[in-house]
Amino acid sequence: MNFSAFSGRLNSAAAVVLALLTSLPVVAQQPAEAVGLTASSIEHARTLRDRALGGTMAWDIVEALTTEVGPRLAGSESEARARDWAVQRLQRMGFANVRIEPFEIPGWRRGEESAALLAPFPQPLSITALGGSVATPEEGIEAELVAFPSLQALRAAEPGSLAGRIAYVSHAMQRTQDGSSYSHYGELRRVGASVAAEKGAQAILIRSIGTDNHRFPHTGQMRYAEAVPQIPAAALSNPDADQIERVLQRELPVRVRLLLRPQSSPGAPSGNVIAEIVGRERPEEIVIIGGHLDSWDLGTGAIDDGAGVAITTAAAKMILDSGKRPRRTLRLVLWGAEEVGLLGGQEYLRAHREQLAQHVIGTESDFGAERIWKLTAQVSPAGQTVVDLMAELLAPLGIAPGDMDTAGAGPDLIPMVEAGLPSLRLVQNGMDYFDLHHTHDDTLDKIDPVALDQNVAAYVVFAWMAADSTADFRR
Repeated sequence: MNFSAFSGRLNSAAAVVLALLTSLPVVAQQPAEAVGLTASSIEHARTLRDRALGGTMAWDIVEALTTEVGPRLAGSESEARARDWAVQRLQRMGFANVRIEPFEIPGWRRGEESAALLAPFPQPLSITALGGSVATPEEGIEAELVAFPSLQALRAAEPGSLAGRIAYVSHAMQRTQDGSSYSHYGELRRVGASVAAEKGAQAILIRSIGTDNHRFPHTGQMRYAEAVPQIPAAALSNPDADQIERVLQRELPVRVRLLLRPQSSPGAPSGNVIAEIVGRERPEEIVIIGGHLDSWDLGTGAIDDGAGVAITTAAAKMILDSGKRPRRTLRLVLWGAEEVGLLGGQEYLRAHREQLAQHVIGTESDFGAERIWKLTAQVSPAGQTVVDLMAELLAPLGIAPGDMDTAGAGPDLIPMVEAGLPSLRLVQNGMDYFDLHHTHDDTLDKIDPVALDQNVAAYVVFAWMAADSTADFRR
């Protein structure tokens, strides 16, 4: 071989490759600059991402919330203490325009609750009232249990066929990484009481809408249909549901005693807590991040949704401390009364409907504290340019683009998304989420600080790039 000739060809090829590599950043910058993102802005997002991976204050925030406030039932005194806690902390952090936007909700609080299998094999059962349930008579209810394998089977029962009895529905929720089975199985919790009442039932027991095998029943909000009798509703822990089903296999009459003594009130205080980093050029344009401040009362609300509060607050604080303000205003919203029907999200839309067009995009962290694995969005072509740039920075975190035509920004933003707000979602791994949420097991020890920081890294990329861009994300 003529080594000199080969070397010459190699050098020529290297020169071509070098020229191509040198030109790539220029090509990449063209769409970025069209949506207002300079190389410096993108580099700042990368720096914030890497800094978050080295450790953030997210753990300290969720530790303080769950320790100093604890469970935060919507409309309760503890939710009010959480709002005060959040305002004081956000003010100390240096955020602008820290405030509470108050509203009222129907009040409900859990009372005494118990259940027992009376026959054929007497033993106690682990249950909890569903949120919004009415109470049993003071002495409780004793009745025969009639089992159904699904909500559909209960709906198919003859009217009046459950007169004087307690309905039980056994279908078991399945694990999914994205939590997609929750909507299907959760319908039983939401509407089962009214379906059973239409058939004449005195009360309803359901298998918990959860995936764990601990003796911790799952609560959650239910609602009553109009013009249908309101009957008590409770969830059995999954092991207790298994026990009931083994008893039913004996084909003997099953009799149960149920006692629920919750209390309701016509009005209770709630509110959304808001803090901002005011934009340097377009302060009237708003990018939203946040989590919901309320929780159910069984655990301490660490997973649902103290983690989301901590992740988004820490991300916003990193931007605040970076010394650079984005073009647009970054608004942190810690929603109230999410668990009882997305009431904080509905009230936010009501209060800000006239400024809806100025809300450019939003997302919420409300699916626990495990690592984010997927990015989805529903935005304009210009907005997609920004999302694609985000995806490049998120790829090293193990986050891959998913369906880029999927609306979804977290539960509290559903009212805004339905009204036209562009949406993006950073999807966490939810394989174990429904082992914990709405149960006694929703506590701080379930959170991995390293995974929490990965979430912060992703949210800080989104928050900075969305707020520093000029893209119109609306279609």
